[in-house]
Amino acid sequence: MKVLVTGGSGRLGRATIAGLVAHAHEAINADQAPPSGDIQGTPVRFIKTDLTDVGEVVGAIHGCDAVIHLGAIPSPYGHAGEVVFRNNTQSTFAVLHAASLLGIKRAAIASSVSAYGMAWTNKPFGPLYAPLDEDHPLLVHDPYGLSKEVDERTAAMIHRRTGMTIACLRFHWIALPEELAGASPEGAVAPTGHKYNLWGYVDVRDAAAACRLAVEADFTGSEAFNIVAGDTLCGPPTEELIAQYLPEMELRSPILGNGGGFAVEKAARVLGWRPKHSWRDNLT
Repeated sequence: MKVLVTGGSGRLGRATIAGLVAHAHEAINADQAPPSGDIQGTPVRFIKTDLTDVGEVVGAIHGCDAVIHLGAIPSPYGHAGEVVFRNNTQSTFAVLHAASLLGIKRAAIASSVSAYGMAWTNKPFGPLYAPLDEDHPLLVHDPYGLSKEVDERTAAMIHRRTGMTIACLRFHWIALPEELAGASPEGAVAPTGHKYNLWGYVDVRDAAAACRLAVEADFTGSEAFNIVAGDTLCGPPTEELIAQYLPEMELRSPILGNGGGFAVEKAARVLGWRPKHSWRDNLT
């Protein structure tokens, strides 16, 4: 399969391209700037592309079988709110519209757990319940989270109009292995500072695998999937953390040991994705 990866020069984009090539797919990188050197020793075609321009995206995606759209401003900081919202929503519309014009029937887009609303709000609040699944209400207070909610609605519209299958991948913080390598058994983060996001993360290798599986999987529709590690970034058992730091939150089912606070069963069932890596793998 020939796959266009937008934002292929970035952290997740590079790992996704490497994973695609390792599984015998052909990958093309559409981004504003080329990566620094080959991607894990694999030369990949780079096309400088304004991802908000439908015509430029059509030129980049022509001849591809699928698209993985990762190109976006990754947080509400560093740009004005209207710039974040405009860039992210316009690029998602342009990429999916361009794909539909060419008859492409399979896509994945980078959404975020920020769409649930807890990540960037100026009025801190916790989830309504855990494990937090894809049916949890989207309660955003910020332009980045809103852009992801609109991206998912754009995907749903494109599916209704064209029948394109689209996976909206709700990533938590995407971590490089070396960023967590120095963690101690007590945890990689302070519980108080990350409680509203349920102490989650996802290893970049697992995030990249989700991108590949999303365009390989046999399903139909426009669907959202939590892509989050199977454990938390903290040392204590998760239920103890919830009891201490989020006592008002409903615990809908048991979370064993250090199990993650986000439900990932849907991704396992539909995409065949399961998190395989943990910061605990580095503990000696």
